Amino acid sequence: MKNVNFKVLLAVAVLAITALACGFSASTANFQEAYMAYDSAGTQPTTVYGPEDIFYAIVDLANASDSTEVRAVWTAVNVDGESPNTLIDEVSIQSGDAILTFDLANTGMLWPNGSYKVDLYLNGDLETTLTFQVQ
Repeated sequence: MKNVNFKVLLAVAVLAITALACGFSASTANFQEAYMAYDSAGTQPTTVYGPEDIFYAIVDLANASDSTEVRAVWTAVNVDGESPNTLIDEVSIQSGDAILTFDLANTGMLWPNGSYKVDLYLNGDLETTLTFQVQ
């Protein structure tokens, strides 16, 4: 009887280990830091822009494999002349550990005054939201 119980227990353990090995994927990727800046190098952090400025979102991606996806979704939250929460643009980058720079320019036009945001996703999950103003 003990021999049968041992075999059953062993079979269950092997199946559990196999299932974990095949279906388990833990990512330690994270944002060490994320902020808005006046410049692409991120040396001038800000949350207020002028109508002619380019918006820069800087993300310090850490503990990431080369296939880690970071997506930026830019939204006009409450701006003059636009419906609330108007999607402006979105872009995705696959990267490993790096300082990533997302930028948004309004080529040939001025940004309307108001509040904006960029939602930053890590492998499809919302990681953080950066808010900023145009004045």
